[in-house]
Amino acid sequence: MTTDPQRAASAEHFWMPFTANRQFKGSPRLLERADGMYYTDTEGRQVIDGTAGLWCCNAGHGRREITEAVSRQLAQLDFAPTFQMGHPLPFELAERLAAISPAGLNRVFFTNSGSESADTALKIALAYQRAIGQGSRTRLIGRELAYHGVGFGGISVGGMANNRKAFGALLPGVDHLPHTLDLSRNAFSRGLPEHGAEKAEELERLVTLHGAENIAAVIVEPMSGSAGVILPPKGYLQRLREITRKHGILLIFDEVITGFGRVGEAFASQRWGVTPDILTCAKGLTNGAIPMGAVFVDERIHDAFMQGPESTIEFFHGYTYSGHPVACAAALATQEIYQRENLFQKAIEIEGYWQDALFSLQDLPNVLDIRTVGLVAGIQFAPHPDGVGKRAYEIFRQCFADGLLARASGDTIALSPALIVEREHIDAMIERLAGAIRKAA
Repeated sequence: MTTDPQRAASAEHFWMPFTANRQFKGSPRLLERADGMYYTDTEGRQVIDGTAGLWCCNAGHGRREITEAVSRQLAQLDFAPTFQMGHPLPFELAERLAAISPAGLNRVFFTNSGSESADTALKIALAYQRAIGQGSRTRLIGRELAYHGVGFGGISVGGMANNRKAFGALLPGVDHLPHTLDLSRNAFSRGLPEHGAEKAEELERLVTLHGAENIAAVIVEPMSGSAGVILPPKGYLQRLREITRKHGILLIFDEVITGFGRVGEAFASQRWGVTPDILTCAKGLTNGAIPMGAVFVDERIHDAFMQGPESTIEFFHGYTYSGHPVACAAALATQEIYQRENLFQKAIEIEGYWQDALFSLQDLPNVLDIRTVGLVAGIQFAPHPDGVGKRAYEIFRQCFADGLLARASGDTIALSPALIVEREHIDAMIERLAGAIRKAA
């Protein structure tokens, strides 16, 4: 694609994901290079990356160690199957990841994306219940405003209407918990909000309605990212854990966004002291350099599959590129950077400065709420008279024009900078965002 009018037709062939294609192609925003905290667009302008790419480049852009690891691996072994064969790297990576995972979640199934991780986790949950003689447990429970990728499993348990409504009946036997966004009681909370833990009790109602013996799993994001940074109220995740454990229901955490330091610690599970039975991740696993995802599984769940004849395939599921050697090389190099630079703690160390900077926006026009924890934030705006999402889109567009990449989600602007961010980057982001908010008022 090019901005040259004589070659504009080349824009027509790429059907862009999650994009208003005609709007974008009428006024494209094209990134050409990236280094550290900055993109450079095709016009040579530097743009501060306030979103770590798409929640994924947690160690910043252009990391030489990852580039070299990928290059070496391509030269040595570009591909090897992991169906009835293997190569060393996924075993090495799984061991490395198990060392930083929540206690007990030490079996790792590799995928290629967060969407595949979500569908894999749901299939593991259903197959596990059958493996332990609980075959009636087929019902799945998600949550309103949740995002679990774009597979049919993920959009079935997900709760974002636009991701669901065009695709028919989806999976049967799915219910949804209420979301935890509550502006009337929790607006402008610093960190986790005080009110709303009682919303977890809706799970008890669903258990009464359907019977625990029919429910396989509950899946939630510890923090809902794509819906506009919706934080869990204090005690909410703990209560979900108590209810699921009491009724023999598996608890799945979707940590595709929160994994690898976004809210501090390796995973939100560890920051907030709640260990699920299954945990999904992707994005920051390879610093966004190569597509890859993973599902962490409690060893007791894994071991339940390992009871039949040794010659029998225990779990009929997988992907051609599960444990791809080049993706593994990128992930191993990424994990080394995280450990060497202690990046998982960075979100906690700079959290106070980040929050103070964001709350300086509180009195700007149309700001309804600011939600922030770790190194993530959502600034929610009053809807524009012309429709939901228009105001946030105008702020997003103005931010980019002023040299800041933010993310618009409905009426919310989300920020999630790389964990290498410094105070001067935060200051510049807030200054440019404040200017864009005023211009869009």
